[in-house]
Amino acid sequence: ICMFVVAKITTLDIVVGTGENIFGVSDGLQSFFNTGLLGAIITTICASLAWRIIASSFPMAFLSNPLIYLIIKLCLGLEKSGVCAAAWVLARYHK
Repeated sequence: ICMFVVAKITTLDIVVGTGENIFGVSDGLQSFFNTGLLGAIITTICASLAWRIIASSFPMAFLSNPLIYLIIKLCLGLEKSGVCAAAWVLARYHK
């Protein structure tokens, strides 16, 4: 629910065509800003960076967390299965 709240906060609602666009951008770019997609992209980038910063600042506390340990084990199991490597082969011949 936090993502929806942040996306709503970062969504602009400026009437296109009045000449009062943010940063003086064109009407097409302003209508893109009004969709809220830009805010969603920015919050997604910030949310993904937050985990990296926490992990680099407190590596032992981060890795000793049982949930993180389980997620790492699941990711390593998926990598070991070869599904990710097989996807590249399938993608090459999918053209």
